[in-house]
Amino acid sequence: MSSEKASRVLARIVYVVPLKRVYWGRRTNRADRAVRFLREFIKRHTKVDRVVITNEVNNYIWSRGREKPPRRVRVVATIREEEGEEGERIKVAIVRLAAEKLRPGPIESISGK
Repeated sequence: MSSEKASRVLARIVYVVPLKRVYWGRRTNRADRAVRFLREFIKRHTKVDRVVITNEVNNYIWSRGREKPPRRVRVVATIREEEGEEGERIKVAIVRLAAEKLRPGPIESISGK
């Protein structure tokens, strides 16, 4: 298997993910649930096979501790098509924090026209 994986960027989309839903329930593991909720939110809205959350997003969610994650987080999801284990093509979303000036919606759609 080659060390470089062939990948191409399909789209970049800004999402504002409402994390207030994780405040329902026990207080002691809200940040854990927020990370899982973010992963499922991105998977549902982008129809990808795998979601990669960067350390900066994880650190932002955990910045106020386990019991008080932020109520919402603005992220950029970069959707890539990569080559899988057996040669099949899989879609991967890489999630990172968005800049303050970016508004929700597609930044760019790089589809083959």
